[in-house]
Parts: sequence; structure tokens; C-alpha cells
Amino acid sequence: MLPAERKSAAWLSSIYALRMFGMFMILPVFAVHAASMPGGKNPELIGLAMGIYGLTQAVMQIPLGWASDKLGRKPVIIAGLLVFALGCVLGFEANTVPQLIAARALQGAGAVSAALSAFLADVTRDEVRSKGMAMIGASIGVTFALSLVLSPVLYSFFKLNGLFGLTAVLSLFAIGVVIWRLPKQTVVAHQEMRGKGFKSTLKVLVQPDLLRLDLGIFSLHLTQMALFVVLPGLLVKDLGLPLAEHWKIYLPVVIVSFIMMVPAMVWSEKKAKTKVVKLAAIGLMALVLIGLIEFSGSGWGVVALLLMYFVGFNLLEATLPSWVSRVAPLSHRGLALGVYNTSQALGLFAGGALGGWALRNFGADGVFEGVLLLIALWFLAAAGIKALPPRGQAVQQAKASS
Repeated sequence: MLPAERKSAAWLSSIYALRMFGMFMILPVFAVHAASMPGGKNPELIGLAMGIYGLTQAVMQIPLGWASDKLGRKPVIIAGLLVFALGCVLGFEANTVPQLIAARALQGAGAVSAALSAFLADVTRDEVRSKGMAMIGASIGVTFALSLVLSPVLYSFFKLNGLFGLTAVLSLFAIGVVIWRLPKQTVVAHQEMRGKGFKSTLKVLVQPDLLRLDLGIFSLHLTQMALFVVLPGLLVKDLGLPLAEHWKIYLPVVIVSFIMMVPAMVWSEKKAKTKVVKLAAIGLMALVLIGLIEFSGSGWGVVALLLMYFVGFNLLEATLPSWVSRVAPLSHRGLALGVYNTSQALGLFAGGALGGWALRNFGADGVFEGVLLLIALWFLAAAGIKALPPRGQAVQQAKASS
């Protein structure tokens, strides 16, 4: 990567990290804390509170991604981070589960992931873009690991309200990075990438391979959210591990899984075997769900399966957005990533809402069986995707499709 590319990718990664750190800190303690609040006796409400963030993300990702194509990335990112911060403030003041639902909904309305991903795609060449995406993936992975360590500690002092307050502060720091550290101009500002009509927009929305990638990120995050409706309770029950000590499981699992996935990602990029690795990762996640159905009562068995799950999850999380940016036309990259991130957000919402519903009506195995069925359908759909060409060719293809 060129120095300018590395610098831009590093600052964009820091924005992701600042924004996601607070979100990740909330995740391991949210369900257990919400159960002690007014309205917390209903698992469906707790699931909705976890997942509503994804629903409002889904509503806003496409319009904000489109707006970033037309108005520029930075103004859209700043506005989205301000809305996200306001949601955090509302969460700081929340005292009931319905109030948490409102706070999470407002957080989700600050949907900047598409604009951030498009910004990275604008300032990196095709042949190094996956490295930039991997830097973001690494920052998210490290942030996730740190949040799992610090979440129980900070929660013991500040409770859930304090975690929302800290998230608000971090989002304001992220705005500072956008204003003072990101470059002022991006590739999307070029005039030849403007003025595309409805026909070309519709073409982006219905492109089969992009639809397959959208289904993939939907399924990936539905799985994550649904599992975290169930897994914290299993760790408490099967291992006798208090919530404040769950970091002892999550930290090594996340770090080791990230180390394990890196060689596969590098190999897939060098050998143009991204499709093969993607299908293998989906298959691995299916095996994890089968294992959870069979061994959900075995505490350490669940931990081993969690490690396998995060290997597949981290690999897909790091490679799918780069794939979208290489397939999408240059003139509609923000829109394509907006649809992609909308699908991700819908997965978060569906995972929380359906996970809570299934847990209440069918128990933990019902959650695992439902997710397994979705992953099987995802595998069948993903098998039909076109393999990516060697790095460098996708740019010419994208320009031709523009």
C-alpha cells in the first residue's frame, strides 16, 4: 500500500474502532442487565432491544450511502455519528427496556458504515483494497477483544447507562478524526462518476452476485446476534461463570480466531480463491451450529465451538465488503455498500428479535436449529456466485459496467 493509502485506512479503522468499541462493550452484558429492568421479564422485548439497532440501520444505510455518492463521504459520516451519539445519550438516561429500545433505534439511525466503506474504496487501489478492509477488520477484531475484557469491569462500576455514556464520548472523538484526519477529496468526486440515472441504479440493486453478498452479510449478523441472545446464559449455566468473568472466555477466543483466519485470507487473495474460502467458512459455521445443538450442555464444548465460529465469522467479515466494492460499479459504490450494510443491519435486527422469540418458545436448541437452516440456504446461494478475478481486473470490469 502507498503511504497515503495506509494512512487513510488507519484513520478509517480508528473511526470504526471508536464507534464499535462502545457497541461491543454493551453486547456481552445487555441481555442479563435488561432482564433486571422494568419490561425485562419478556425475552422478546430484550431481543427487540438488541436487534432494533439493526432495523433502523437498515432503513438508513441505503439513503445515506446514496447521499455519500452525491454529497461527499465526510458530511454524511459526521451527520451519522452525531445521530449515533444522541442515541447513546438517550441510552444513558434509559431506565426501562422500552426506553432502551428507543435508544438503540436512534443509535442505528446513524448509519455510516456504507459511507465509511465507500470512502476506503475511494482512496485505495483495487489491488490493495482487501488489505485496507483487513485493517478495518483487524481494528474491529482487536476492539471486540478489548471490549470483552473491559466490559465486565466497566459494567461493575458504571452499569449499562455508563457504557452508553462512554460510547457517546467515543463517537465524538470519531467525529474529530473525520474532520481533521481524513483526506478532503476522494475518487468519488470525479465528474465522470456523477449523473448516473435510474436504470443504472436499478442494475446495481438487482445484480445477482451483489444480492448473494447481501444475503451473506444478512445471514452472518443474524447468526451473531441470535447466538448472543443465548450464549451468555449458557456460559453462566454450564460453566458457572459469572457475567463479570466472561471476558476470560471471549478474549482468547477472539484473538486466537483472528490469528487462525489470517493465513486463509492471505492465501485466498494471493491465489484468487476467495470463493473457495468463503464457502469453507460458511460450512464451518454450519458445523458449529450442529455442534451447539448436540453439545449445548457442555460448557467447554461450547467454548471450543465458539472459537470455530469466530474463525469463520472474522474471515467473512473481513472479505465480504471488499468483494462488494470490487463487483459494484464505481459510480454507485456508495449505493451498493449501502444495500450491503442495510442487509447487515437487517440481520442484526432479525437475529435479536427472532432469537429472543425462538428462545422463549423453543429454547436454546430452537435458536440453533433455525440459524442452521438459514446457513444451509446461504451456502446454496453462495455456491452460485462468480469467482473474483485476479486483483487488478475488477477495476476494468467495474468501469465497463458503469
